[in-house]
Amino acid sequence: MGRTSDAKQRLIESVIELIWTGSYGSTSVDDICERAGVKKGSFYHFFESKTELALTGIEHAWVEHKKKLDQLFSPTTVPLERLKNCFRHWRIEQEDLRAKHGRVLGCPIHSLGAEISTIDDRLRDKLQHILSEFILYYESAIRDAHNNGTIVAPNAAVLARIVFAYSEGLLLHARMWNDLTHMDELEAGALLLLGANAATDLESHSICFSN
Repeated sequence: MGRTSDAKQRLIESVIELIWTGSYGSTSVDDICERAGVKKGSFYHFFESKTELALTGIEHAWVEHKKKLDQLFSPTTVPLERLKNCFRHWRIEQEDLRAKHGRVLGCPIHSLGAEISTIDDRLRDKLQHILSEFILYYESAIRDAHNNGTIVAPNAAVLARIVFAYSEGLLLHARMWNDLTHMDELEAGALLLLGANAATDLESHSICFSN
């Protein structure tokens, strides 16, 4: 039973890595089995299709990622520090992935979503649900910052979506250009959008904004 359980887990981990480092369309069942060291017959014992495995893999990765988000966005941390800690964690994570895989990988959810949004409704819906949950972490931090008077954000939900879109956009650019310097202004730009210490932080990054 131990070997069987391990094979399923290896398939789940392999599909996420292959999609993240390549693409969903270019990843075949044979590729997944080869990476996982699992025979094709065993693949179909656990999963009916690549889509079924991808759905399982995405959910597994999200559950694991939420454990880290729960730490980063702990209510015991000052609200805006939660966001800053998240951004800093992203940068470290991307640096580690670049060292391992030789290129910037960006966000797996948005990369996959951009690829399959018009061709696979089940995967698209799963990714949309995850992103909605992710944004709630931003929203809670922004709402708490508003409530303690750090920023003025009466509509935390809208501002959370704006800041989230900005941060994910920089991650996408970093992946496209294979250049992590696109993330250099992540923290300062988010503070600008939030209206919190924007001028000081932007000066430290040598950003010039004109009217």
